[in-house]
Amino acid sequence: MLKRTPFYDFHVSAGAKLVDFAGWEMPLLYRGIVDEHEQTRRSGSLFDVSHMGRLTFSGKDAQTFLNRVLTRNISDQAVGQSRYSLVCNEDGGILDDIIVSRDMKNWTMVCNASNRAKLVKYFGEFRRSAGLDFDMADNTEATGMVAIQGPRVIDRLAEVLPNDLRALKRYHFETANALFFKVTVFRSGYTGEDGVEIVLPAKTAAMAIKMLAGASTKPDATIKPAGLGARDTLRMEAAMPLYGHELSETLDPLSAGLGWAVDLTKDFVGSVALREIQQAGLKRKLVGLELEGKRIARQGTPLRIDETTVGEVTSGTLSPTLQKSIAMAYVDANHAVEGTQLVADLKGTANPAKIVKLPFYKRAKYSRKREELCQRRPIENISRLTSGIRPRETLSPSASRNLRRMN
Repeated sequence: MLKRTPFYDFHVSAGAKLVDFAGWEMPLLYRGIVDEHEQTRRSGSLFDVSHMGRLTFSGKDAQTFLNRVLTRNISDQAVGQSRYSLVCNEDGGILDDIIVSRDMKNWTMVCNASNRAKLVKYFGEFRRSAGLDFDMADNTEATGMVAIQGPRVIDRLAEVLPNDLRALKRYHFETANALFFKVTVFRSGYTGEDGVEIVLPAKTAAMAIKMLAGASTKPDATIKPAGLGARDTLRMEAAMPLYGHELSETLDPLSAGLGWAVDLTKDFVGSVALREIQQAGLKRKLVGLELEGKRIARQGTPLRIDETTVGEVTSGTLSPTLQKSIAMAYVDANHAVEGTQLVADLKGTANPAKIVKLPFYKRAKYSRKREELCQRRPIENISRLTSGIRPRETLSPSASRNLRRMN
């Protein structure tokens, strides 16, 4: 039986198309992927991300443990600060990418839904083998989590939340009481826009969603609900990696361009292997691609120069903002240079592609140009938009079939 988030009733009342996503019944879309994508870029959207794991660590050795399993050095992390990091295996492969936050008494980790059980098991085994003294709690099903993203959401939420959101720095968080419940507000997100991610008790979800979303059904609403489909196209434009595509247990963070989140001056699980990879030089690198035409390069699409295969696509979509076919791919390091011309093998058709700088889209201050980008003619066939609609984890086969049926 599929799990349901605390916001399930809201999704049903808002007309969401629900799908099986990593064992959870989640909204794929409400009004349409392009509409929800453009609403996020232009104003603001609310995404239910309650399926993502929320673990807490406390006790004498909690910090020691985290510093040994995370690639990032957290010893100097301040209270109220969050950091992106990775959990690796001994070979330097990525078990998951996570966000770790430090509170006064504990640490909170947000991980991917598909990797939650794997990490909980691994962390428990590591604690026993290392003889460390700390407590670990899985609060995923006792809480709800929403991401509210877009250029106008901070001003809108400042009207309903007690936190001074305008003063809250990126990758920092605060906890406050809103009406009769406690909320923790993180200035972070997975769309390339400004915004927040909010964690609150599951039993307060019905009340909280009304307060946070406001009059979301009005045509001119500042914040409207958005599903996993738009979340994937948004993260693609922002070139944010997706577990199962750009990240996996057979891929290392250095090749993924995440060296900034790896501190090789400290010892952690996988550090020996990663130092060897760095010293030997990268064999492949993650790059961005622009393809000629509107066809999409799906995950696994071969990339060639002449008759030689030099890489493989990890994610691809037709960008609603840029109106271009874009993709991310791993390419042999000696060819991973901006401007390099490649050929993508789209089911036997040679489609020209060019390596471009990442990210494809970078948010700017609200401007007329931004309005023009967000209000261009919608892409007609939304079933062509994504290579999988899998924000950080894996969609079920049934969800993929549902996506292909949409027009």
